[in-house]
Amino acid sequence: MNNLKYWIWFTQAIGYCTAKAKQITFLYNSIEDFYNGGENEWRFCGLFSNNEIVKLCETPLSVADEIIAKCNRYFYDIICIDSPGYPECLLDIDDPPAVLYIWGALPDIDDRMSIAVVGTRKASMYGIKASYNIAYQLAKSGVTIVSGGALGVDCSSHLGCLAADGVTICVLGCGINYDYLRENAKMRSDITYKGAVISEYPPDTEAKSYHFPQRNRIISALSDGILVVEAGSRSGSLITVSRALEQDASKKIFALAGPVDSHFDGSNKLVKTKVATLVTDYKDIIDAFDNVYVTTELEVSAQPPDDVIDVIPIKGKAPTDINGLRTYDLTEVPVHKTDLDLSEDESKVYYAITHEPKHIDKISEEVNLPVLKILPIITTLEMRELIKCVQGRSYRLI
Repeated sequence: MNNLKYWIWFTQAIGYCTAKAKQITFLYNSIEDFYNGGENEWRFCGLFSNNEIVKLCETPLSVADEIIAKCNRYFYDIICIDSPGYPECLLDIDDPPAVLYIWGALPDIDDRMSIAVVGTRKASMYGIKASYNIAYQLAKSGVTIVSGGALGVDCSSHLGCLAADGVTICVLGCGINYDYLRENAKMRSDITYKGAVISEYPPDTEAKSYHFPQRNRIISALSDGILVVEAGSRSGSLITVSRALEQDASKKIFALAGPVDSHFDGSNKLVKTKVATLVTDYKDIIDAFDNVYVTTELEVSAQPPDDVIDVIPIKGKAPTDINGLRTYDLTEVPVHKTDLDLSEDESKVYYAITHEPKHIDKISEEVNLPVLKILPIITTLEMRELIKCVQGRSYRLI
């Protein structure tokens, strides 16, 4: 736990996506030794600019206490670069995350075959169904699916894996607590029952545009191969491929077969330049690996039923199950009722609770009322069947 505290301090001072964290592990017995060395030692080691040394000096160790307390409150795990259980595949890259925040259970990724499925957020129905089906079939074969939790291809691959009762890892470009893509909140929660939602950013870190290219190096490092679906010529998926090949030139890259149009410019170029292997179904991926044991024979079709409107979340819609496949239909999410006879404090609490599970500590922060004062209000709202407890001390509208 001590090392964890110092690594969090280090990221708050220096930032993320840096090779310097790994270099410290070679130069010092522990990050605590590095911290205790102070300014003179930091200058002497030759890793840091003057500006970075100023940040190391000015960043208090107490920032780590606040982040650890927040993670404890929400039952998030934290591992650091020198923790037992830190993935070896991340240690193999030049710039591994110094800290990983984990919601759920991070699978033993080093001993499981894993495939990243990446692609456009504005996927066609063809791309949506293909990424869903292939992820479903790979998951049925015992493969871990890695993706980024975004709309389009990312989301449909996660959902395909969940429909197969498989293991998937969602790597975020923001903090786990940040309200990113609210329509995907249920999916992220579902992932944590057998897999994990992870981030190198502390829980409340908002999404920044430069976080996503940084995040892509983690997706590629966690994966034995990468399937690219409907990547345009400027797709972020191509950054993931580029980082993968920088990390390991022999990393296997696959691209979905498709029509010649702008949706596929990037994917087609990968195939044309022989960077990627053309894929028409999941077996093309399995067959590309030597000595891979397929754990399960597929017993059901992975084709989504005809009455599925879309497998990507539709903003403001709620998830459902059709023929056992997780998808999204036109059922409206719960909304706040009007004309309720509520006191001022009851109204504050009620309107702070949404259709997504929200922990009582977060409600307390938002309404600026102590938890002890909120508890009887919560009980009243539950008795009136306005809200319900869904997990631990989290609540949502009904």
